[in-house]
Amino acid sequence: MRILTGLQPSGKLHIGNYFGAMEPAVHLQDQGEAFYFIADYHAMTTTGDAATLRGNIQDLAIDFLACGLDPEKATIFRQSDIPEVNELAWVLSTVCPMGLLERCHSYKDKVAKGFAANHALFAYPALMAADILLYDADLVPVGKDQKQHLEVTRDLAGKINDRYGEGTLVIPEAQIKEHTAVVPGLDGQKMSKSYNNTIPLTGGKKAIRKSIMRVVTDSTAVEDPKPTDGSTVIALYKLFADDEQMAQMIADHEAGGFGYGDFKQRVFDAYWEYFAEVRSKREELENNLDYVNGVIAQGAEKARQEASKVLDRVRHAVGLR
Repeated sequence: MRILTGLQPSGKLHIGNYFGAMEPAVHLQDQGEAFYFIADYHAMTTTGDAATLRGNIQDLAIDFLACGLDPEKATIFRQSDIPEVNELAWVLSTVCPMGLLERCHSYKDKVAKGFAANHALFAYPALMAADILLYDADLVPVGKDQKQHLEVTRDLAGKINDRYGEGTLVIPEAQIKEHTAVVPGLDGQKMSKSYNNTIPLTGGKKAIRKSIMRVVTDSTAVEDPKPTDGSTVIALYKLFADDEQMAQMIADHEAGGFGYGDFKQRVFDAYWEYFAEVRSKREELENNLDYVNGVIAQGAEKARQEASKVLDRVRHAVGLR
């Protein structure tokens, strides 16, 4: 089984990225042949500053490795190191209906948030499909918000196979962890940099505690029982706490006598302990960038070998060779 996933280097990684994509990706490296890429072309749709993009790419490479990606088990590389991806995206574009792209919610959401309505943003799903199909991926772990793009990928692969022959492209399956697929942000909406409601994966203790203390709650008095249904505090705590801790948190909500400040402190304490190893590993990697860059270069070499095989097959099928 070949597994593939990617993350955009669009800013500091947050826990929604971790639980939605990073954690399942690292887990799957023991279950098949794993290819993980840093989606720097995609990041250009929302990042216009070159220095910022370069810094974000390096940070994401470090984060991947700090979170447990093992270069002996998985291949990690930069999207832009594989030029074949753009050629496959063009081939896919020849069978991609405009209506399919117009229905993609990601484009509409980003335009509504003020991002420029350019071709790259509009054609994003076609390039994402090429990212996946270029490596004959069987399984793609994604966040729930990317499910539609996986459906586009499957649709485009099917159209190519219908036109040029079955087996021209491998049609992948999505893997979505339903209980953590959408991590709530500080305001209860989906955690997203776009909403400025994130909890960083790593960072200073004081700053992150301050962020968690901003979690939106209601005005229930300290002495009164607190609602548990729809509670952002409980939803976040569940990510880090064990069953016993969760049961105590719910019991204390229902009993009253505890304020939201106490509950948020518990969230922070559980968060800080949960990511202790990630923080330690990240500090080591920041002091050994030659190693990080070497891993990325080796990954690109292997990824390009596989990409060339698939693209040669596609070129022959469609008549370019």
